[in-house]
Amino acid sequence: MLRNKKILVGVCGSIAAYKSAFLIRLLIKAEAEVKVVMTASASAFISPLTLSTLSKNPVFSEFVKNEQGEWNNHVELGLWADAIIIAPTSANTVGKLANGICDNLLCAVYLSSNCPVFLAPAMDLDMYKHPSTQLNLSKIKSFGNHIIEAETGELASGLEGKGRMAEPENIITALQQYFSIDKQLSGKKILITAGPTQEAIDPVRYISNHSTGKMGYQLAEAAVEMGAEVTLVSGPSSLPPPFGVTFIRTTSAQEMYEAVEKTFHAADIIILSAAVADYTPVVVSNKKIKKKEEQFSIELTKTVDIAKETGKLKSSHQITVGFALETDHELENAQGKLISKNLDLIVLNSLNDQGAGFGHDTNKITILDKNNKISHFELKSKKDVATDILETIYLYSTI
Repeated sequence: MLRNKKILVGVCGSIAAYKSAFLIRLLIKAEAEVKVVMTASASAFISPLTLSTLSKNPVFSEFVKNEQGEWNNHVELGLWADAIIIAPTSANTVGKLANGICDNLLCAVYLSSNCPVFLAPAMDLDMYKHPSTQLNLSKIKSFGNHIIEAETGELASGLEGKGRMAEPENIITALQQYFSIDKQLSGKKILITAGPTQEAIDPVRYISNHSTGKMGYQLAEAAVEMGAEVTLVSGPSSLPPPFGVTFIRTTSAQEMYEAVEKTFHAADIIILSAAVADYTPVVVSNKKIKKKEEQFSIELTKTVDIAKETGKLKSSHQITVGFALETDHELENAQGKLISKNLDLIVLNSLNDQGAGFGHDTNKITILDKNNKISHFELKSKKDVATDILETIYLYSTI
């Protein structure tokens, strides 16, 4: 998978820099073409000569490379690479990349690149779990970069915990997995809804549910990786928009429906994973309702059923996918929705399954299609569940 790939390895100042030599050796063995950019502090931990010898290319560390004023062109380096892997990535560099600070050649190359970027953090456990480091890593990931999680074990400080740079073999595996991704959805336009809706009662209060949007956002991210052009219509969520999607933020069920209706006909695949409120207040007070009465009633009316309405709009070339979160008679209820809403597939979640439903990083699903095929999946991370759903849609589209 890495043969003839142009891999730029960034090396930061960290005791884990010695592992970069093993990583470069594995890349060369995999027949990749390798260039190395080091920060100034990295050379205190490993010799540039060592990395130059292993990579079979000069090592870059400064903007200006000699007294004649020749310079190392960061733009050319960034555009040259098929992938950048910064291993180790120090806490200092994590902070710089997250905030666009560009005070060395490596940061300039990163900002000039258009290729996938992989970071392998390496630092002591307290530095790694510090809120600022975790926030910076989240920001970097939200830009579309890939974080190869630090591993747990004995650290240079003598402490035991998470912070060790991933082993070179594991980094190679991550790169291979990326380049082996079958772009099954290349050329497809996918519309995804995600998150809850909020139905206003007054300027302060609203009706909503516990959806975080995690499943829909993972679907959007995975679809982009599989080559699709993705539009994500999201209700209120604290999650950052996935990199590479057209993002539309909405609040109420009506707003979400209007956004879906505008973009529906351009989509090949529509995945309705949002947890849309079933009811909305008939009257919305323009002032905060005071707590006076012992008992208080709000008259509610049904919200627009987005899945049902889009089912009426569907063309023969389009595939629509719904979600059903159930607590009883799960299969029966899911099959009913599949038919009544003119869906091609429906993803069933049961709140009776531990680790499934709202707020979890995992999910356990069953997928039903209108040809009466039922596929059961084990409890997995929502990222893996997203891949399962998209691959099932792809297979269904080829029938």
